[in-house]
Amino acid sequence: MIKHAVGLMIGSLVAMNGVADEQLEQGKKVFTQEAQPSCTICHTLSDAGSAGAIGPNLDELAPSVEQVQNAVRSGVGVMPAFADSLSSEQIEAVARYVASVTGGE
Repeated sequence: MIKHAVGLMIGSLVAMNGVADEQLEQGKKVFTQEAQPSCTICHTLSDAGSAGAIGPNLDELAPSVEQVQNAVRSGVGVMPAFADSLSSEQIEAVARYVASVTGGE
């Protein structure tokens, strides 16, 4: 019984990790390709291979998921709002991706 429960827990963690990996892949795609204009034009983010100089360096800023979501939805300074052009799922994915690769989680 205990072995079965442990097996189920491990299986659930593996499945959740797969979902998390897919979401991070989707977030990277949003960051590099799907958002228009592309996030890479303005932001430096090593994992995405971008060296933008208009917006903050995300590697240094290490924003949280919530900070990225708020900035992407509403815009900040010269950064436009993306609430009308990206889905909630895309915004969630890009926020998790940025926070994950910068250590801002």
